[in-house]
Amino acid sequence: MAKLIVLTLLGMGLALFKNHQFSYQTRLNALREVQPIELPNCNLVKGIDTGSEDLEILPNGLTFISSGLQYPGIKSFNPNNPGKILLMDLNEEDPTVLELGITGSKFDLSSFNPHGISTFTDEDNAVYLLVVNHPDAKSTVELFKFQEEEKSLLHLKTIRHKLLPNLNDIVAVGPEHFYATNDHYFLDPYLRSWEMYLGLAWSYVVYYSPSEVRVVAEGFDFANGINISPDGKYVYVAELLAHKIHVYEKHANWTLTPLKSLDFNTLVDNISVDPETGDLWVGCHPNGMKVFFYDSENPPASEVLQIQNILTEEPKVTQVYAENGTVLQGRTVASVYKGKLLIGTVFHKALYCEL
Repeated sequence: MAKLIVLTLLGMGLALFKNHQFSYQTRLNALREVQPIELPNCNLVKGIDTGSEDLEILPNGLTFISSGLQYPGIKSFNPNNPGKILLMDLNEEDPTVLELGITGSKFDLSSFNPHGISTFTDEDNAVYLLVVNHPDAKSTVELFKFQEEEKSLLHLKTIRHKLLPNLNDIVAVGPEHFYATNDHYFLDPYLRSWEMYLGLAWSYVVYYSPSEVRVVAEGFDFANGINISPDGKYVYVAELLAHKIHVYEKHANWTLTPLKSLDFNTLVDNISVDPETGDLWVGCHPNGMKVFFYDSENPPASEVLQIQNILTEEPKVTQVYAENGTVLQGRTVASVYKGKLLIGTVFHKALYCEL
């Protein structure tokens, strides 16, 4: 009888494992391949070889790029060096990048590990850059002021909070006010891996201000990119492993109410919003298995989606660019400026194309 119980429990455990394994592969879109969609006049951005995970384009075409991210379980081509913030002027005929110097006596450059970024411009036209940072595998938000003439960033403040344990992306709504995604619930690496494997969907979105911090949306299977509509009325959240983008209405007290969700056949990463049209530009991983289990002989593909009229009953989703990994690997972000498309990656290169 005891043997029968043990065999039954083993059988149930094996069945549960196989079910989760199938679910895990489905969530990672493990079997998907892409058909290439090319754009005219595309060029790799000189000076970017170790990632361009997130980018922010100012109205004047100056662009901030976070580079050199080291994230658990993700490939890095430069694992022993700190990350950096790059600056690029999209008005140039052949744009190149330069590394922004960082000043501020209390900031540790040696452990700088930038992830998601966002900008805020105040009424005096001062530009603030908020950067998700992972020093020593922790999560902070670094507040910088952009000094355009000096081509540098002045570090103003490091923000830490117990509700910001596993930050991924950020969207600024003030100099020290933002919404941010936590892509995991657990801090412990072992528990994080099981959380992801089992699809516990416990990650969440936080609103932060110096006077108030609270969870405003939760129940995500790896909350990733986040952004806001040009009129400031709606917040968009990418749920990476559920292949969804969620639309929330933002209220005066900073709470969020869910309005709708869109489903995709790809892993949606960072979200950029066209300030003129309100269109969403989304960097996507067609096959997440190739990102989390990197093989140089079978590299991860890239995909860019444009979403028009997202608030209507029938949004228009267009696959603008797709590539099988021979040019770009692990694409995370895409944004437009004056008919040009800039595409970034988590650990690889960046591409600049004409639309």
